[in-house]
Amino acid sequence: MDETSLKSLLEHLPVSWWEADRELRVIDSGGGAFDDTVTAQRFLDTVRRELPEPAAAPESSHWQAQFDGRVFDVNWPLGVPRQGRSRGLAVEVATRAPGVRRYDAFADLAPAAAFIRDADGRYLWANHAYAHLYGTTPEHVIGAFVADIDGPADSPQVLALDREVLARGKPVRHTLTYHRSDGTSGQAAGHRFPVREGGQTCVAGIYVDISDYTRALRQRREAEENLHALRDHSGLACALISAGGRIQQASAAAAELLQTRLSDLVGRRAHTVLAPAPELGALRRSWHDLIARRSRRIQTSAVLQDARGRQRRARLHLTTVGRSAHRATSVWAVVTHQGLAHEAHPQLTASQVRILSLLAAGRSNAEIATSLHLSRQTVDYHLSRLRDLLDAPTRPALVARAYVLGILDPQTWPPRSATACHPHSTT
Repeated sequence: MDETSLKSLLEHLPVSWWEADRELRVIDSGGGAFDDTVTAQRFLDTVRRELPEPAAAPESSHWQAQFDGRVFDVNWPLGVPRQGRSRGLAVEVATRAPGVRRYDAFADLAPAAAFIRDADGRYLWANHAYAHLYGTTPEHVIGAFVADIDGPADSPQVLALDREVLARGKPVRHTLTYHRSDGTSGQAAGHRFPVREGGQTCVAGIYVDISDYTRALRQRREAEENLHALRDHSGLACALISAGGRIQQASAAAAELLQTRLSDLVGRRAHTVLAPAPELGALRRSWHDLIARRSRRIQTSAVLQDARGRQRRARLHLTTVGRSAHRATSVWAVVTHQGLAHEAHPQLTASQVRILSLLAAGRSNAEIATSLHLSRQTVDYHLSRLRDLLDAPTRPALVARAYVLGILDPQTWPPRSATACHPHSTT
């Protein structure tokens, strides 16, 4: 059998051969027991550690050695060459249980980064996920030292953690920062623990890269801080209301508007700050449309009632935020316009509001009477009654009070009732 045929045969058997120089560096290797030259070099290094001294190699060139939980018959004359090159052969005679062999493949391809290092900081094993953190492959990691992989900036911290694990003999859980090959930094969280490998106590580690997670948390925290700053310094009265109608967040301006402490406002049911008003039914229907995601934004009005019992009409802008399944999780309510706070007064009739609208448009009493098909005396009575209800001594004062109290819509012309405005929604 020629040399080529022999090599081809060895590739399909649990046998490996190697050729090493006088420093025991593998020059060439092959066979089916080891995947590559790097593994063959690891095997030779393991065999050397099992020998007390180079001079104490077995008289016989045959002995058994353990490597990665596997047992090999080794044929290597004197183990260590005194001059020139040496050739050796290893035949696998025992392996770990099938379940353990399956675990090897699992660990090698697991998404969590894992490694094994000896007490000198030399990598004995690393999986693909670990090598990927540094932009390389396991073959380039195995056999290298910490300073070669982690660099001078990180290696002192890494080695200190290794020494701590070896000294304590117990697992350590922590989060650490590392530097990638492109100079950027990342964060990883996991465990480091002692293991027995090749007859010595080593350090193993399993880590999950949490760089993207921590970056997302930082961005979310910054966004929340910006939102809180905008909320608190904009002067707008606003509140975040859950789908169940409870106030989750509120601005200082909202607490001031309702004459209460911010701590008392948060957690309160939103409907408790609303005064009875004709448009409450339409407001509830609009709220259900928002939560059911039939609408995204709604502009409407409502009468707010503060802690002192005073009322004021306010224009509200409601916007859904956050979605779960087919429902919005919460709604931002922003007060864009607000009327003057006043003591509760009897609700005005539709005729009284219509008279105020025509009065604000500049109509005379006679023109109001004609427009509403009322007698002049009836109009005079309503106007007198309105002056009493709204505490307005003159016609101009009556119109002004109707606007500042939110009875008339300040954003429409010709004048019309604020309560008659239907909510404007955007789907």
